[in-house]
Amino acid sequence: MKTPTRFLAAAGVLAGALLLVAWGEAGHRMTGEAAALSVPGSMPAFFRRASKQLGYINPEPDRWKDRVERDADRALDGAFNADHFIDTEMVPPDVLAAALRAPNRYAYADTLREAGVDATVFGFLPFSILEYAQRLRVNFRMWRTAPDSLKPFIEARIIDDAGLLGHFVADGSNPLHTSDQYNGWTRANPSGYATDKQTHARFESGYVGKRIKLADVMAKMDTNARVLPDFREAIVAYLRESNAQMIPFYELDRASRFDTSTTAAVNKAFTVDRLAFGAKMLRDLWWTAWVTSAPAPGRGRSGE
Repeated sequence: MKTPTRFLAAAGVLAGALLLVAWGEAGHRMTGEAAALSVPGSMPAFFRRASKQLGYINPEPDRWKDRVERDADRALDGAFNADHFIDTEMVPPDVLAAALRAPNRYAYADTLREAGVDATVFGFLPFSILEYAQRLRVNFRMWRTAPDSLKPFIEARIIDDAGLLGHFVADGSNPLHTSDQYNGWTRANPSGYATDKQTHARFESGYVGKRIKLADVMAKMDTNARVLPDFREAIVAYLRESNAQMIPFYELDRASRFDTSTTAAVNKAFTVDRLAFGAKMLRDLWWTAWVTSAPAPGRGRSGE
């Protein structure tokens, strides 16, 4: 069973003191900015003006992995590291389904514990996304009825939460964040998949930073935002779809290794599709939070 410090093993592929982070700074910024540039025109103007800021905030939870803080006291990294992933294959499907129906992350952890699995090793990613999406909706609801004197304060809160939500959504678009095969193949390996402990970083940091641009992702975007019927169901479906791309990733990596020198068109197409998949989901979560924050017909300001 893996330790909660699952991401540290791959850090050696990065220069010097850099820590392995999801999609790297470049991939996270592209996801946030692409999502922001594709929101519908009826999104509040302050939100549409914040595309660069939303791109900047997207990598923020990885910045909390600051090496100086880690070396001094592991409280910060230890508290939030498991928010970035879910190792889907570690438990039987029925246990996973039951855990994902839990009302909150603590009940989720209890369900996994009963199955002999530590949630800090298995990962909290579905709840990281769900929690930030709900926070965002609460803040949009407050903004709608706030006096003008308070709206700028709420707007700052909205942009911050929307950006942080974006980080975890972006993590979920990478198949390696949804699998126990997150950093090189560890099962029986008749297909000869990569087993190096640099797989994760050479894909999402090295390759993406060198070979993918915002324009590549924007070419896959549209402005057809969806109102998701249910946050939780949409998030679970999103992560399952991402997990289904884990084997295709390893197949591609075997044929043409993902690293800074890779130029294969199929590798680029796969990666851009993954980033756009995350950006569209993020855009849809933002849009749903906004649309569903409006009072239901016939209800007053308080929703009573």
